[in-house]
Amino acid sequence: MPQMLTLFEKGGPVMWPLLVMSVISVALTLERGVFWVRTHRPGRRKWLFSLADALRTGDRAAAKAIAADDSSLYADAADLILARKVGPASAVELAETFRPVFDRFSLTLSTVITAAPLLGILGTVTGIIRSFQLLGGSAQVTDINAVAGGIAEALITTAAGLVVALITLFPYMVFRAQSDRCLGNIELLVASATDNAK
Repeated sequence: MPQMLTLFEKGGPVMWPLLVMSVISVALTLERGVFWVRTHRPGRRKWLFSLADALRTGDRAAAKAIAADDSSLYADAADLILARKVGPASAVELAETFRPVFDRFSLTLSTVITAAPLLGILGTVTGIIRSFQLLGGSAQVTDINAVAGGIAEALITTAAGLVVALITLFPYMVFRAQSDRCLGNIELLVASATDNAK
């Protein structure tokens, strides 16, 4: 822990926004992770097929009973499907209805992935500028550690920016895959209800 604090101090002022971004990233990753584990828990595929079969056969009572035992967005989607007449365009409409739920915080995580390395580069530039100011000044440099401090700042902030981006990137890609899976499942439910309506 003392080593981490020392590195943080050597990284300079850019480390503070990187710290804030890393805290946001971890918090949102945990929130989204819990959401997707609950949404796509074990047995979800079987549950979805049961619901789709009930919609396909027009058994509204069975579909309502299956949906009533669940609190996921799929149950909410089934309630909307049962409450209105569905057609081929309903898949897009329902997807847009639930997109704020399953795409929640995607923009924030994407921004962290993009901004963290840029902040790291900014720290690199400020650290090198600080070193060059010491080397190019009128006074003779007697302490090489002062110059090394600027170089350390440059390297530490670059590494920190990349680490924050990477620890955000991999969960973000998993969440995007889960969003695509969710969209496919909503389309399955709509298609099943549409088959029955024909």
